[in-house]
Amino acid sequence: MFKNLTPLKLFATLSRLPLGRELFTRGVCRTAPYFGSIGPLVTDLRLGRCEAQLKKRRAVQNHIGTVHAIAMCNLCELVGGLLIESTLPRALRWIPKGMTVRYLKKAATDLHAVLEWTPNLADDFRGDVVLEVQVFDKNAALVMEADITMYVSPRH
Repeated sequence: MFKNLTPLKLFATLSRLPLGRELFTRGVCRTAPYFGSIGPLVTDLRLGRCEAQLKKRRAVQNHIGTVHAIAMCNLCELVGGLLIESTLPRALRWIPKGMTVRYLKKAATDLHAVLEWTPNLADDFRGDVVLEVQVFDKNAALVMEADITMYVSPRH
């Protein structure tokens, strides 16, 4: 039933239901299991925008009790992957090629990552596409920025 839906359409459909965002996120984590290691929740996915939350809990903490840097990177890759998958034409595929991160403040609370990206759909996307993700704490302070380079190529 949902097999031919893009993540964008699937999120729009499920998010109208009770626990629909949780169900959508669980499906994403089943498809890409490593994302499940941080226990995320996708809270918004629409053309040009993706957001996801990460609860600060022991499983994602480092030795000083803040959210681990790699957990934040995982959150950034989640929103980047969902938005690019939802935006690119079906004839194209993507894979993360690199990530440059800037840690700006200790991540001592729950977090949410935001990616806004509205490309010109007339462009040829082949090659490197850089997505700029921001991670905020519960007080709306910017704690991390990540530039994710996605390599885009034709599907074979």
